[in-house]
Amino acid sequence: MNNSDYNKAENAVDNAENSLKNTANDAKWKVEELADRAKDYINEKRNNDQEAQQEDWFDRVKNNVSDTWENIKDKANDAWEKTKDASEDVKAEWNKKTN
Repeated sequence: MNNSDYNKAENAVDNAENSLKNTANDAKWKVEELADRAKDYINEKRNNDQEAQQEDWFDRVKNNVSDTWENIKDKANDAWEKTKDASEDVKAEWNKKTN
């Protein structure tokens, strides 16, 4: 078995890791932004002569977190599949060489 097969598997793992890191970094609402988003929500309610409510705000945050989780889950699944495929390719190549 040659090094390029191992390198392919290692690259797949590295790509998966980078993809997950990018997804986490690109989360829609980072902690630092929550205060600004809360102020925007309160101003929006005030401008519409409505009362800002904590539960309504939490629902907005929860929906955003759910979307972010789905994005992370999708990236993690892609990473799993790519890594699994690469390891199966390495295994098949190894079996060819040893049989």
